[in-house]
Amino acid sequence: MTQHVAPPLVLIPESAPFNADQRAWLSGYFAALLGPAVEGATALPAGAAPGGPALADNDDAPWHDPSMGLDDRMALAKDRSEPQKLMAAMAQQDCGQCGYNCADYANALFLKKEERLNLCQPGGKDTLRMLKKLEAEFGTAAPAGAAAAASDDAPKADAPVGPYGLCRENPAEAVFLSRRRLNAPGGEKETWHVEIDLAGTGIDYVVGDSLGLFPANAPALADAVIAELGARPERIIATKLGEKTLRDHLLTNYSLGGAPDGLFQLLSLLTSGAQRKKAQALSAGEDPDGDAAYLDVLGALHKFPGARPDAEVFLEALDELQPRLYSISSSPKADPGRVSLTVDAVRYSHRSRLRLGVASTHLGERLAETATVKVYLQKAHGFGLPSTPETPVIMVGPGTGIAPFRAFLRERAATAAPGKNWLFYGHQRQASDFFYRDELNGLKDQGVLTRLSLAWSRDGAEKTYVQDRMRENGRELWRWLEEGAHFYVCGDAKRMAKDVERAIIDVAASHGGKNPDEAVAYLAALKKANRYQADVY
Repeated sequence: MTQHVAPPLVLIPESAPFNADQRAWLSGYFAALLGPAVEGATALPAGAAPGGPALADNDDAPWHDPSMGLDDRMALAKDRSEPQKLMAAMAQQDCGQCGYNCADYANALFLKKEERLNLCQPGGKDTLRMLKKLEAEFGTAAPAGAAAAASDDAPKADAPVGPYGLCRENPAEAVFLSRRRLNAPGGEKETWHVEIDLAGTGIDYVVGDSLGLFPANAPALADAVIAELGARPERIIATKLGEKTLRDHLLTNYSLGGAPDGLFQLLSLLTSGAQRKKAQALSAGEDPDGDAAYLDVLGALHKFPGARPDAEVFLEALDELQPRLYSISSSPKADPGRVSLTVDAVRYSHRSRLRLGVASTHLGERLAETATVKVYLQKAHGFGLPSTPETPVIMVGPGTGIAPFRAFLRERAATAAPGKNWLFYGHQRQASDFFYRDELNGLKDQGVLTRLSLAWSRDGAEKTYVQDRMRENGRELWRWLEEGAHFYVCGDAKRMAKDVERAIIDVAASHGGKNPDEAVAYLAALKKANRYQADVY
């Protein structure tokens, strides 16, 4: 009798951009996510959960638009399945900071494979509150089999840990090499070119990928919070994130940014009267004093001076410090063994207090050369150079949005790719904010950068943006698109990217002879053919 053995389940094909070990781990991970394989079982239909409603799917999500408001996304998903509603609550950027794309994060929550509701960094409090509301409405109930496995009495398997340096659960230790200020004197921004050594990290990236980085809070801010609590910084506290001193927890484990709802809930228990009602309102997402958007953890303690929780309970009310993602601005072929980032340092004052962006100022001022930093690679979701080097590329990246396109151009130069390259770049002032000026001009002289269109919003009487330059060059832009050029945009998801899409539609109408509906359909066809790709945040 011949025994017939079912072939192993392969979910990551050999054509995927991973090595054998990475493919094996990813296949195992997704196999576990879908449940144990049973001999003779049929494959799960796309978008369906076993015995349950349709799972979330990017290809069947009209709300999958990062410029769309949360209320509008939820309205579109009103009559959809529970997993699809969960997806609509996400920020729709597919940025990977949560360790998933938006649809996969929603499905993992629904299937009880993920319990954390606060991983969507771009969505912030709005996404977290909506996920909690949806969980209350339908309990994020998984199909029968998955729900049984997730019961409180059943042992819970440890979450799988991926390859070193290739996932947020297993970051690598990298060495910080240097920083260089990109703004000339007189600029209003503070932007840095950062170099990190990848030796020993196992990170092997391609242009278009992003680097995840675990930052540390500013010591002065952590010390101010400790002083406000009246606690001892050296007190040892054991939390789910380990046993450390209170100060070390606040430096590396917990977010001191926007005060979470849980902190206001805790403060409401330690106050009374009008103060208690105010704390309860803030915990419910209300804004009784019109200052909720500016209340970080220290600001919340200042707002309720009579409420001073024990340090251990205080830590339990905080969110974990999440990694930040940065588009890689280097090419492994031009810059072997290292990676570079283009980072805006965030600083602003509110009510006489200087506020700092956590990761941006960690990279821009606090990290010393040769210091180590925890990093991991985030593979791009459909954002990269064309497979054929002859294909022309059009890149639109104002401000730090230039990062991946510097990588593209360095890659095209290193590989002597014959395809034409057109960059639309803009910022406030040419004299102070022309990032990588000498390098870009050098690439023009070499013939790598075919066209460079610049837009400066503060240099003239009228503001000029990259989308304005696109319209001015509409005839030539249309010719490139008709020749098969791939179009890329990187930057702000809410406004700039949408304005760029509008400009493409206008160019298709003005120079392609298309009516309004046909022009919109033309942009949709570019996206469907993977010729329009966005890296937005």
